[in-house]
Amino acid sequence: MAQWTSAVGPAQLARLLNSQQDRPAGPGTRRPPAYRALADGIRLLVLEGRVPVAARLPAERELALALSVSRTTVAAAYEALRAEGFLESRRGAGSWTAVPAGNPLPARGLEPLPPEALGSVIDLGTAAPPAPEPWLTRAVQGALAELPPYAHTHGDYPAGLPVLRSMIAERYTARGIPTMPEQIMVTTGAMGAIDAICHLFGGRGERIAVESPSYANILQLMREAGARLVPVAMAEGLGGWDLDRWRQVLREAAPRVAYVVADFHNPTGALADDDQRRRLVDAARSAGTVLVADETMSELWLDDDVAMPRPVCGFDPAGSTVITVGSASKAFWAGMRIGWVRAAPDVIRSLVAARAYADLGTPVLEQLAVNWLFSTGGWAQAVDLRRAQARENRDALVTAVRRELPTWEFEVPRGGLTLWVRTGGLSGSRLAEAGERVGVRVPSGPRFGVDGAFEGYVRLPFTVGGAVAEEAAVRLAAAARMVESGASGGNGEAPRTFVA
Repeated sequence: MAQWTSAVGPAQLARLLNSQQDRPAGPGTRRPPAYRALADGIRLLVLEGRVPVAARLPAERELALALSVSRTTVAAAYEALRAEGFLESRRGAGSWTAVPAGNPLPARGLEPLPPEALGSVIDLGTAAPPAPEPWLTRAVQGALAELPPYAHTHGDYPAGLPVLRSMIAERYTARGIPTMPEQIMVTTGAMGAIDAICHLFGGRGERIAVESPSYANILQLMREAGARLVPVAMAEGLGGWDLDRWRQVLREAAPRVAYVVADFHNPTGALADDDQRRRLVDAARSAGTVLVADETMSELWLDDDVAMPRPVCGFDPAGSTVITVGSASKAFWAGMRIGWVRAAPDVIRSLVAARAYADLGTPVLEQLAVNWLFSTGGWAQAVDLRRAQARENRDALVTAVRRELPTWEFEVPRGGLTLWVRTGGLSGSRLAEAGERVGVRVPSGPRFGVDGAFEGYVRLPFTVGGAVAEEAAVRLAAAARMVESGASGGNGEAPRTFVA
């Protein structure tokens, strides 16, 4: 019986390997042989989770052809990986990836560190600040007071509690987007909302257009659902969407679904303006593409003079093109797993019907807590506190990174929770690996791209401030020096990314 659970084709593995940037060797630096560079490249892909554990690798001859190297080079690389515990093989079954005994399984998304690790490692992996107290405690207490009547029911509300659906609809109406409760479904976070939408509209093999870069966990969710991702490059810096590229992709690829973050885009922080939103909705409508607008960051403007554009769904008055996803997890607290979908009533009915075979419903107590926040004014005060925390953290992190890493380039976003940083020619994957060794966890750029894009980037969230932000920058600088000197490799030689 084969021990592998998925497979990586030769062309795909070649693209992933070739996306890793090579840095010119300094004077006196000894380059490793080609087989060692290939082994290092595959090992790094496994450690980052970009090639999953238990994935069958191409046969030696197939990979040699894809990389334009000798079969002997591939065979030697595979043998080195077997010796280090990163590859297992059996005659007749092929070779598949593994991790050495005692090593943690690599995360394919951006899961937070376990609480017990926070004392020794600065976690820049997730854009999830602590709860804005005392509002979490007050919301839970308010929810408990409202719970008794619901305790006398079955507790399953596939569309969400009617009181919360009505409240969310009222909030859209107050923003100038008339909305009925029948247009709202409450979900288990934004991830639950997008998962449900993908299963309804983007079945296995369907094309889904995504911004490039985009939110790593959503990209992985779509991959796991079997979607064929079609990347659409963002404009430079904080320019937002490149509408010419979007029109071309929508016209030529005809994706069933397109996923976008218009408000303080994750990871770049870009804010799409009214004209961009109008034009993208028009292009999606013409192409027959369902446009999923993720507005989980829409309330996180950090500068007081930011003029927020109209919601994307405001440019779709018929409600036939745009599906909106919102959440309490970013603006309030990641532990509050309440999200929602706003769409046409027939779409909501289809989503609710399909939910019977998924999670049935969202926890009642958490829905009541969010409803308490919305109905008492606690939400506005909690989000004000979140903005103040994020603004202070952003400014501290920007100052520290500019001081410790002056060659790194970025534009400071005016909202959101993330900084998208070009790392001065260093490999983001190797920075992430070196960061683990010096006590700072940072996600590399390729996690936010499709097939290895953005190797020269890392994402830094606004989750730490003050002295911790300064120490994080110091540790990142130490990781950068390790990568520059070649000390981040695991074999005692200067690591070299394999380039065919």
